Order: sequence, then C-alpha cells, then structure tokens
Amino acid sequence: MAVRATVSRFPLDTDAREASGLLWGVTVAPFAAVDENNQSPVYGSSGELLPRCENCWAYFNTYCDLEQWSWGCSLCGNLNGLTSEAIERYSRPQSCAEMMSSFVDLELPQEEESSGNAALQACPVYVAAVDLSSSEEFLELTKSALLAALEALAPGSLFGLATFSHKLGLYDVQGPIPVVKNVFIPPEGTLSAELEDVMPLLQFLAPVDTCKDRIASALETLRPTTSWERTPGAGQGMDGVLLGGRGFGAAMESLCSYLGSEYGNTFALARVFAFLSGPPDYGAGQLDTRRYGEQYASKREDADRALLPEQTPFYKDLAAVAVQAGVCVDIFAVTNEYTDLASLKFLSIESGGSLFFYTSTEDSTLPQDMYRMLSRPYAFSCVLRLRTSTEFKPGNSYGHFFPDPQYENVQHVICCDSYATYAYDFVFENNVGFSRSKADVPTLQIAFQYSVVVPPQELSNSGGVSTSRTKHHSLQRRLRIRTVQFGVAQNINELYDSCDPEVVLSLLVHKVILASLEEGVREGRLLLQEWLVILVAQYNDAYKLVQYSNGNSIRSQIDVAFSQCPQLQPLPRLIFALLRNPLLRFHEEGVHPDYRIYLQCLFSALEPSSLHRAVYPVLTSYATPDKQAYPRHSLSRAALLTSGSPIFFLDAFTILIVFYSSTADPTLPFPPPHDCLLRTTINKLKKERCITPKLIFIQGGQDDASIFENFLIEEQDVDGSGLTSVMGFVSFLEDITVKVLEFIK
Repeated sequence: MAVRATVSRFPLDTDAREASGLLWGVTVAPFAAVDENNQSPVYGSSGELLPRCENCWAYFNTYCDLEQWSWGCSLCGNLNGLTSEAIERYSRPQSCAEMMSSFVDLELPQEEESSGNAALQACPVYVAAVDLSSSEEFLELTKSALLAALEALAPGSLFGLATFSHKLGLYDVQGPIPVVKNVFIPPEGTLSAELEDVMPLLQFLAPVDTCKDRIASALETLRPTTSWERTPGAGQGMDGVLLGGRGFGAAMESLCSYLGSEYGNTFALARVFAFLSGPPDYGAGQLDTRRYGEQYASKREDADRALLPEQTPFYKDLAAVAVQAGVCVDIFAVTNEYTDLASLKFLSIESGGSLFFYTSTEDSTLPQDMYRMLSRPYAFSCVLRLRTSTEFKPGNSYGHFFPDPQYENVQHVICCDSYATYAYDFVFENNVGFSRSKADVPTLQIAFQYSVVVPPQELSNSGGVSTSRTKHHSLQRRLRIRTVQFGVAQNINELYDSCDPEVVLSLLVHKVILASLEEGVREGRLLLQEWLVILVAQYNDAYKLVQYSNGNSIRSQIDVAFSQCPQLQPLPRLIFALLRNPLLRFHEEGVHPDYRIYLQCLFSALEPSSLHRAVYPVLTSYATPDKQAYPRHSLSRAALLTSGSPIFFLDAFTILIVFYSSTADPTLPFPPPHDCLLRTTINKLKKERCITPKLIFIQGGQDDASIFENFLIEEQDVDGSGLTSVMGFVSFLEDITVKVLEFIK
C-alpha cells in the first residue's frame, strides 16, 4: 500500500495552506505489494481480534499509547479498554503483526457457510462478449487476445463465450463440438427470454483446464454478421439503408443478470471482457453518434464541452446493476469511428474494470494487454476507508470506485490490481489547525478490506502428477491497514521544501478532469493556469522577491522558475506539458473525443510517477546502445542539438521511441541489438508497466520522425497554434509573469 502526500510536512492551519498556494492531499495505491519505501506489510491472522477505538473506530496500531489495561487512540486520543485476551496477546509483542509494524495485512475469518456447505467454490469466472457487427480484422485481433487470455487464466477458472449483434449468442463448448444458441435482441427493451432458460449457466461456463482446446475451436467459428443476415428490424432505416445492429446495451444487461443469479454461490467475482468495434446502435442503450458530426460542423457550441458528458444514464445505471451482481466489466474498444466512450465508460470504471481504446487493428497491443492484465494479482469486493486525526478530514476523493451510499469516506472497489491508485484532498476541521508542539502529530489511517482467490494447494502424488484438480479454489478475506504520521511545517519555506511535485500533478489532473467534464475543456485549462499564477505569486511573496517602486512591482524580479526552491521547480514544465496534452487540447486541434475520454480514464488511475511520464515524457540520451550519455533532457529541439548525443530514448508511458539522430555514426547498430543496455532498459520498463507501451524505432534523416518531434513540446505554442516565432515554454513563462503581476495588483 503506497501512500504519497503532496507535502510530507503538513501546513500548520488554513491560513498557512492558503498562503502557500499548494494542494494538500495524498495518493493511495491500496493493493500495491509494497509501500512507497519498498517495504512489505507484516502478514498475520486473526484480523477480527484487532482492537478498535470506541470513539472513531480506528484500528489499534504501533503509534497508539499502550498501557497495562488500556490503549490511547493515535487518531483521536480516546482511551480504550483492553480485553483480557488482548492483554495476553500484547504481552508477547513479537507474536502479533500490529505490534511489529504500522503496515499490516491480516487474514479475516470466512463468513459462516450456509447449509453446512464446504468452503465456497470460489472459481474465478471470465466471460468474453464479442461484437460480431464488425470486420474480419477485428475478430482476428479478438481471437488472438482471447487465446492469450486463456494462457494467463489460473487453473480452475471458468470461461464463457458470448457474441452480440442484433442477437445474443451463448456458446456451449463442453460437448464434442461447440454449440451456439441465439436470442434475438428486440429494438427496444429487454430480451424476451431469461438466459438461464436458453442455456443453464453451468453449461455456458466451461472449466478452462479441460476445455481450452474446445474454447479455441469455438473462437475459430466466429464470423462477422453479414448484411443479409440482419433482419429488416435490426437497425434498418426507413429508406432501406442498413444502419447496423450492435445490441451492446441489451447484451450487457442480460449477461449481468445471468451471472448475478449465481453470485456468491458458484463464484465470488465474474469479469466480463466486452470487445466493441463501434458504437451501440441498436436496442436498449443505443447511442446517437450524430452529435459528433453536428458538433464538428457547427462552431456555435463549444464542442469540447458538448462531447464530454454522457448522453444517456443507461450505462451508469447498468454499472450499479453489475456491482450488485458482482460483475466487473472491462471494455476493449477497437475502432476509429466515434463510439461515444463518454457514455460507455461508466460501465467499466464504476464496476472496477478498465477501459482500453485502440484506433486500429494493425498495431494494436490488445493481446499483450489482455495477457498482462490477467497475469497480475488482483483483489475484489474491496472496501477502502480513510481516517484522519481530529484536526483535519478528507475533502474530495478521486478514482475509479463508487462511494458507499451510507457512510462517508468509504469507497467500494469491485476489482483492484496493484497499480490502481486513488487520491484524496484534505481540509481543516476548524480554524485551530495543528498544534506547534510535538504532542499531536497529523495521522492518517487507511483500511483496505478485500478478497483474494487462493489456488488449491498443489498436492503431488508419488508419480509427480498434480492432483489439484480435485480440490477447489478457496476465498480469503483480508484486512490491510497502514497508519502514517506526518510532520508539521513550522513556516512556509519548510512547506515548500517538503513538496512532492508528482503527487501535486496527480491531484491537479483529477481536478482538471472534473472541471472539463462539468464545464468544458476551456474551463479546465483556465483552472490549471490560474492555479500556477497563484502559486507563483504566493511563492514570490513568501520569499519577499517582489520589490515595489512607487507602488508598482518591478516585473524583472518576479521569479517564475522557483529558483530558490528545487522542489517546486518541475511544476511550471508539468503545467505547460499538461496544457499541451490531448487531455486538454482543443477539439479544433483534432483531438478525438473518445481519445480524450480514454486518457481521462487512464490518467485518473495512474500512480504519480507513471502519470509524470505520461504528461512530461522522460528523454534520455545514449553515446552508444551500451552507454548512457545523459539521464534527463528537457523536451526541446535545442536540448537535442546541444547534447551532441547520437541516440535518444523517449519514454511517454504509452509509447517508447528510440531515435537515432541524422548525424549519428553509421557504424552504430540500428535498431539497437537485443543484448545491449538500451534494450535491457526498455524491457525492464515494459515489464513494470500496467499497459503494453508501443515501441518505435526511428532513424533520423531516413524515417518520418514527426511522432518523435511532436513530443518536443517546449518550442510549441501552449494554445496549439503551431510553432511560434517566440519559443513556446519561454513565452508561456512570460505570460504567467504578466498574469502574476495582475494578480498581485
């Protein structure tokens, strides 16, 4: 569980926070295997015995004052009694995890099994829903992805194959040949038949162990729905022109209720992989994509504002149904037409799934992403709770979860992997703030309750053949708790010196995405620039850098580069880069609204260091493929020219580029050999990433280098009007200086 704060020393009170201009909050990656210092939790059992504060319900931890018969809560100071069992346990501190570390992971007892059943048969369930209103290329890519998925699935998993177009198809792959049963999707409303009546669920869900080859055979039978097969009722216009027949909404609705009927009985969580090749244009949940064309044509309305909100609550409502049914939906959209991901995204992000977006089938990393996603551990049915000491409290929370309808600061996450990151900002409870004495320390406690599927213990007989198939997966409920204490900054210099610019960027991105969704991209950009102007003004005021002559401040002395505070120095570049990012670029610049939505979903789940790379890529230079020259360059052409290095490596998180300059020695091997330092670095980065980055090699002077040059943003104008006569980043800083002067006046 990694916890990173915008400032490691908290502001003394509201006045100090406002005077600094900084954001105050944390990012939390609850299922990360280690904390931000690479320390693992101390594992233990009997989580249900952990004492809790009678006043604030915080858990006992190493920062609590332990007396002989009682303990004082490290969050609210309340004195709590100890049971005789707890007194006995805590007399042997090395025997219980919570006495050894402030970061613990404890097993909880299983809930009582109904009707004396054996342990819940916690088979992981996976269902692929494949769009047949598509092309041959799309289906080939989907087959490759599902074959990769079958290799990654744990033994004991159950797998179901469904297809959708103007009808929903369910495959039975447990017999000698695959059988498909189809149900027609009505133009409006729900399906006429219950899927359980069409095919019993346990006939549909096949054990991967024994049916892998048959599932692969069934995948080979998938064909696109040809136009003659579509009925006149299926999306045919009045003039007889065929409009399609992609009944995605009705298909998802039916699958959720189908799987929900056995939730908690046959399985603890089901994941649905929805492969989509275009917008749902038929039946319940169909989307009107004409709004894109209309907005594009008319300049009267702000297209950036009009295309970001959802056009129907159907998918948001369906996400709530999926959550109730224990179903997590991952959407894989492979399309270059407007699909309105703004409406569809809720089904994935609110059910704990992911949204993947690929604009073409040719260079899509879908199979690799699929394998990577299923190979890593994940927790499900998670509950996340943040508690604070009494002086402050969480303000807003950000991330892909749904808030508890009853309790404040409690979030539910259906499915959570080790990369998933959430953010919180803080406000003071009152005007008093923290005391200057060392007695009261700002304390944060994050409790994360979750389930994991534990594979059967591999029992090998004397012949060395595993007999694990006869045993079932079991379900384990666990409680992970992290208690963190922070210092208090005694003055503004201490506050600035403790700043973590990557975490500040994370919170800014969340705030800007919200502003864009509510008020449009233009408003999001304004918010970002205003924040930087206020920060620069407050910093100059704190360091007493602005001199006044005859009541007017002297412009030349405004320090917009934070030259006296190294911790703040990256921020102007990060803000400039964020303004140049497609997340906040204008519609007129050719930013596709679906791509913008995809970036919103990606960026709002990334941990701070990954987000930093996605916003301001890391540019490194190499003297040879085996020798690094400089670890970091600014993203400018000037930096390339002055470095004199022949090879550059750019890491933009979703894309990795190796660029050989046109003046590079022709004897240098291109592309770099597989056993060199540069390749080792690339492979390490790819392995650590939550998605598969695209790798591109460019030979300057021979290949088209525009994709690399587009990342050299510092000479580009911040508003996207191409290359300007004035240098981009430099003129941006001058513009901020002017605005700071206006703000000070």
